[in-house]
Amino acid sequence: MERPANRPGTIPGVGGYVLAGGKSSRMGRDKALLELGGKPLIAHAVTKLCRLCANVHILGANPALAVCAPLVFDLHPGCGPISGLEAALANSPHDWNLMLPVDMPFVPTAFLEEWVRRVAWRRSLRIRVAYFSVFGRPQPALLLVHRDAAPHLTQAIARGEYKLLPALEGAAAALALPGAKPPERVPYVLSIDEHLKFGGREIPPVNVRPWQLLTPAQRAAQPLWFANLNTPEDFRLAEANIAALDS
Repeated sequence: MERPANRPGTIPGVGGYVLAGGKSSRMGRDKALLELGGKPLIAHAVTKLCRLCANVHILGANPALAVCAPLVFDLHPGCGPISGLEAALANSPHDWNLMLPVDMPFVPTAFLEEWVRRVAWRRSLRIRVAYFSVFGRPQPALLLVHRDAAPHLTQAIARGEYKLLPALEGAAAALALPGAKPPERVPYVLSIDEHLKFGGREIPPVNVRPWQLLTPAQRAAQPLWFANLNTPEDFRLAEANIAALDS
């Protein structure tokens, strides 16, 4: 593995963090280091974020991952993903930060780029937390979060409330302006129907990088965009769809 060049991404002022601190118990080994299409999952995730974000870090403690990007350690180990998110917001100099799970290799970078731009640049709304709902199930680990949420996450950890989704909902509600209406009052959640629209825009073929255009293989693999690779069976399915990777 080689660490990508440290150069600004396409979206100024957004930090990028790979969530890679899980135990990988169902996989039987650290899945961040499993190779898919000739590259470990951690390299796929870092590559995507480096295309978009001003700087990129890995939320995890395995020193073997540091070859891809600098590590950021939990401030409160053992509390799950919420602790990694807390550490990211404490580490980041940016207002907005994109969290990408290490085990979600098929979400296209082009899709992430458009989503982040739409959320982070909607200054007419006071959005502070954004994630997706896929077939009615929230997916809060793939997250765009404003640094204003940091103290609310720390307070949730102090209360022993470690579940990520309620903590994000609480932060969004606490940060809403008086009298605000959704999506300002609650997390900005996109449904499966809405998020597929992001993948449909036409990008003029001028000064466009290959990863900014969705390929036919990526469109065909839309059911895998939000799939987490948790088990050996999940990984075998991923290996059968490597043509849909863009990293």
